[in-house]
Amino acid sequence: MISSKSLIGASLLLASSAMMLQAQNTATVTLQPSEKSPIIEKEIYGQFSEHLGTCIYGGLWVGENSPIPNQNGYRLDVLNALKELHVPLLRWPGGCFADEYHWMNGIGPRENRPTMVNNNWGGTVEDNSFGTNEFFNLCEILDCEPYLCGNVGSGTVQELAEWVEYITAESGPMAELRKQNGREKPWKLKYLGVGNESWGCGGNFTPEYYANVYRRYQTYCREFDGNKLYKIASGASDYDYDWTEVMMKNAGRYMDGISLHYYTVENWNKKGSATVFDTEGYYRTLAKCLGIKEVVAKHCRIMDKYDPKKRVGLLVDEWGTWFDEEPGTIKGHLFQQNTLRDAMVAALSLNIFHTFTDRVKMTNIAQIANVLQAMVLTKDDQMVLTPTYYVFKMYVPHQDAKLIPLKVNTPAAQMVDDHAVPAVSATASVKNGITTISLVNTDVDKTSEVIIDLNGVSAKKISGEILTAANINDYNDFGQPEKITLKDFDTKNLKIKDGKLTVTLPTKSILTLSLN
Repeated sequence: MISSKSLIGASLLLASSAMMLQAQNTATVTLQPSEKSPIIEKEIYGQFSEHLGTCIYGGLWVGENSPIPNQNGYRLDVLNALKELHVPLLRWPGGCFADEYHWMNGIGPRENRPTMVNNNWGGTVEDNSFGTNEFFNLCEILDCEPYLCGNVGSGTVQELAEWVEYITAESGPMAELRKQNGREKPWKLKYLGVGNESWGCGGNFTPEYYANVYRRYQTYCREFDGNKLYKIASGASDYDYDWTEVMMKNAGRYMDGISLHYYTVENWNKKGSATVFDTEGYYRTLAKCLGIKEVVAKHCRIMDKYDPKKRVGLLVDEWGTWFDEEPGTIKGHLFQQNTLRDAMVAALSLNIFHTFTDRVKMTNIAQIANVLQAMVLTKDDQMVLTPTYYVFKMYVPHQDAKLIPLKVNTPAAQMVDDHAVPAVSATASVKNGITTISLVNTDVDKTSEVIIDLNGVSAKKISGEILTAANINDYNDFGQPEKITLKDFDTKNLKIKDGKLTVTLPTKSILTLSLN
C-alpha cells in the first residue's frame, strides 16, 4: 500500500519537474555558410565622441599637466581600455556641436585659443584645448579611422574646404598653417560628414533645400595628394523616409554614404531612469531597440530604388539608449549609467546590423565616454568599464569577418504591443578559420536551451565568454567597478551530437563561442 505521504511527495516531485520544464525555452539556430556571404565591416563597431559633458574633457582628454596618468594629455586608463575594443573609427566633434564648431578656434597654442559657450549641451564654456590636432593624434594612437563631421549649419563652404586642406594637403597655405602648429606630414581623412542632423539642430533644413546645400558643400571638399574622401550626407531620423527619398533622388550621385540616427527611446518627453525600471520597462526597451530592423530595412528599400548596385552606404552613425540624466549630475551633460539592459540593447543591435552588411557600412554608438550608452565612465582618476563595453569586447572577432547567415527559431520572451521580443537572438561569422557564434537570451525568468545545427562547421575546440548579472538593472560604479564583467563560459555545459551543438544559456545573458 502506498502511503499518503509518498503520494504527496511524488506529486510535489512531479510539480517541481513540471516547473523546471516550464522555466526553460528551447530555440534552434541553423548555420548556413555561403561563399557569397558579405564581410561584416569593422566600421560597424565605430564610436562617437562629441564635445558634450565630460566625453572629451575628463573622459578622453585631461591635458599633459594633469595628475591623472596620461600619454600626451590622453587618459592612459581610457586609452588602454579602448585599445582592447580595436576601435575601427571615431566620429568627432559632434553631433549637434559640430554645426556650431569653428575649427580655426581649436588650433595653435592652447593658451591662445578663444573660448565659446556650448549652447547645445548645458551652456558649458568650451576652451577649445582639444581640437583638430588633438583629435587626429588620438586616432593615430588608437589606430582608427577619423570620421570628421563638418559644420554646415553655421559654417561656410570655404571653412569646410580649408579644414579638409589643413588636414590632408602636402603643401599650400593650410598645409603651412598645420606645419606651424607642429604637424609636418598631413593626416589621412577618409570619412567626411557634410553636416549633422540637418533636419534639426544642424539647421532645420527641408530635405529639398539640404540636398542642394550638400551638393554645394561637397563640391569644394577636394582630394589632396592621394587622399580619398568618403563623403557622407546628413540623413534621416528614425522614421523620416521622405528625407531619404529626396536625398537619394536629388543628391545620391554626389554621396558615398548617407547617415541614419536611431535612439532606443520609447518616449522623448519621459525617457525614464537608466537604472530604476521593472521587468516591463526592460522588455519595452528591448522592443524599441529591435524596431531598428524594420527602420533600416525601409530606408534600404528606398536606397535600392535609386542605387540598385548598393554603391552608397547607409551609416547608422548615432544609435543606442537614451535615458534621463543621473540625479545630481549637470543638466545637459547626458551622463547616464549603464546596466545589463544596455548590454542587451548593444548585442541585439549589433546582431541586426550584421544582417544588413550589404548596405550598412558603418555604425557609431553614442557615445564613447561618460555620455549616453558609453563604453567607459570616468570620475577624477577612476574609470569604470560598462556592460556595453564588454559586449563590444566580446564581439571583436566579428570585425571584418565573413558573415555566416543563419536561421533562428525561438519562442517569444515577451509580447510588447503585439511585437515579440524573441527569447534568443544570434549571429555568426568566420575569420582565419575560427567561427564565432554570439547568442543572447533576453528572457529574465527562463534559461534557453539552444540547439545549433553546425552544418559542417568544425567544432573540435570550443571556448566561450559570458556576460550576465543577478539583476537586469545591475551596473558597474565607482567603488564597485566589477559587479558585471566577462566570465569564461564552462564548456562542460556544451554537448555535441550528430553535428549539432547544444548549449544552455542562463537567464538574461550574452554568450560568445569560438569554434575551430
